[in-house]
Amino acid sequence: MTTHQEEPQLQSRSPSLLPFKYSDRVLLKTLLDSHDGGRGFVGQRVVVGGWVKTSKEVKKLLPPQPTATPASVRPREEKFLDREKKGDKDVSCVEIIQSRIPLIRSILEVFGGGGYGRVHSTPSRKRIEPAPSKPATPPPPPPQLSTAYLLITDGSCVASLQVVVESSVAHPSNLLPTGTCILVEGQIETPSTEGKHVIELRADKVLHIGTVDVDKYPLSKKRVPLEMLRDYPQFRPRTTTVATVMRVRNALSFATHSFFNVQGFLDVQVPIMTTTDCEGFGKLFHVAGLELKADKQKLSTIHETDGVSLDIVKAAAKEKSNIVDTLKRTESNREALAAAVQDLRKTNELVSQLEAIEKKNLRALSSKDEAVDTSRDLFLTVSGRLHLESYACALGNVYSFGPRFQADKTDSAKQASEMWMVEVEMAFSQLRDAMNCASDFFKHLIEYVLGTCHEDMKFIAKRIDNSCFTRLQQIASGSPEMLSYNEVIDILRKVEDKKFETNFESGVVLTAEHLSYLVDTIYKKPVMIYDYPKEAKPFYCRLNDNGRTVAAFDLVVPKVGTIISGSQNEERINIINSRINELVLPREKYEWYLDLHRNGTVKNSGFTLRFDLMVLFITGLTNVRDVIPFPRSYGKANN
Repeated sequence: MTTHQEEPQLQSRSPSLLPFKYSDRVLLKTLLDSHDGGRGFVGQRVVVGGWVKTSKEVKKLLPPQPTATPASVRPREEKFLDREKKGDKDVSCVEIIQSRIPLIRSILEVFGGGGYGRVHSTPSRKRIEPAPSKPATPPPPPPQLSTAYLLITDGSCVASLQVVVESSVAHPSNLLPTGTCILVEGQIETPSTEGKHVIELRADKVLHIGTVDVDKYPLSKKRVPLEMLRDYPQFRPRTTTVATVMRVRNALSFATHSFFNVQGFLDVQVPIMTTTDCEGFGKLFHVAGLELKADKQKLSTIHETDGVSLDIVKAAAKEKSNIVDTLKRTESNREALAAAVQDLRKTNELVSQLEAIEKKNLRALSSKDEAVDTSRDLFLTVSGRLHLESYACALGNVYSFGPRFQADKTDSAKQASEMWMVEVEMAFSQLRDAMNCASDFFKHLIEYVLGTCHEDMKFIAKRIDNSCFTRLQQIASGSPEMLSYNEVIDILRKVEDKKFETNFESGVVLTAEHLSYLVDTIYKKPVMIYDYPKEAKPFYCRLNDNGRTVAAFDLVVPKVGTIISGSQNEERINIINSRINELVLPREKYEWYLDLHRNGTVKNSGFTLRFDLMVLFITGLTNVRDVIPFPRSYGKANN
């Protein structure tokens, strides 16, 4: 009987809030992403931490204070009247006369006794009027009470929690500035007034306050342009947009590893620095040894081919100056303008320092004792597919996920100097196998984000791309259009309502303009293009029987462009040799790769997914620098 009576009580209890395993605080996601918005947690005590997004202070009106006069200082006649009203029978005659003195005094003044109370000097009598009493010092006003309403975020979800702090708990001036970090303890309550907040936290303890320098802090209650945020990567993730993008990026990273783990791939880390140029063409970063003899001491340094120069820093200063001018014209918030001005001043100071350093270096390089040794140059990896192929020939199916580098001076919205890639290699597979795997992987990433990042995608639909759900769902449920390179050329040649800047010629790489028109205007969905001219692809792509094209493919998506590139790799040693000679590549740099194909070669294929562009495609943003935590572009890396 007892068991049956207790069951309804157990079922009616609200769910308990478990703190983060490695901290006492409760993540806001646990509170706010529940199915009821957190109503089930009302009444529970929690510790939460976060950063103030917006705030306001509400002053409390003090009740009027009574001004009762103490009985000890009341006039004698008032005391008597009180006793008389109460029926006090012990009132003496003297007290009666004293209580009537004001009346007697008034009668005397009427009948000529108006001098009563002033000093009268007579030979026999002197009357002195009592000195007026000093006014009493008013008591100090009570302290002004107020309530601070704070919206805080801890980065775990889109939603913010309203925290209510009374001035008796903490002084509002320390809590209100945007960016202030707080750790508070209190009780979850239902808001006293109707609004968009389902719950709020009424704090009774403030455990930590991390103040901010309001004059220098670049963020404010108003939106700061994404372009300006790039100059403050240390604060970017505190904004809702960047935090949302990073959570989507995290989901895509997890989905990458889960997909290949389920399919039986092994994760292999390839080197960042290598002696081999995988792509065989293009501008590349490289690390070089520079040995200078000065006072019999060898100095070594690392430099970059076509690296950061004074001209680039000057260009950056000019760009920052344009940002300042734009903020002034658009009447943006003063905090953003002040931050931009300060950043411009620092950049100009850097220009002056670099000018001095450049003059000093020129003097040092003019020394006759200097010597440069380039025999030990190392490239920063453009692609890891060649190294990955050696492991595919031993382990079967492998993939790698990491940063790759390209020394591109262009300020393209789709290209940065450092970008993350997912690279795949499969043994005993051909071109069609790689294309199928790439298509499945691409759709898996979309499906995973739609299934696990619903609140983040709702914010993206509201703030960035209102068609993101429809766009992604259609792609996930369909398949890309399959076209050969020659078919694409024929389709674009027949276009009459568009004039392209580049004419079509066999062997010429399709430009971004061509690809954009193909997927955005003609097909309005992803297109997979295969069998490219051999001039358009790296030397290791397998040569087709016609001798003109190679077994390579690209997956092109709307608004972004090429997001996946892949190929079947050449397994015939004689063809690899001829391609290296044809492209005049340094043979000694590829000797290890040639040796791989002399001993136990196998047909294999693979592809590369540009991970940062995938994040760009999912979120609907337009510049890849806004989806990279710390973007590295030519001449732009300030931390």
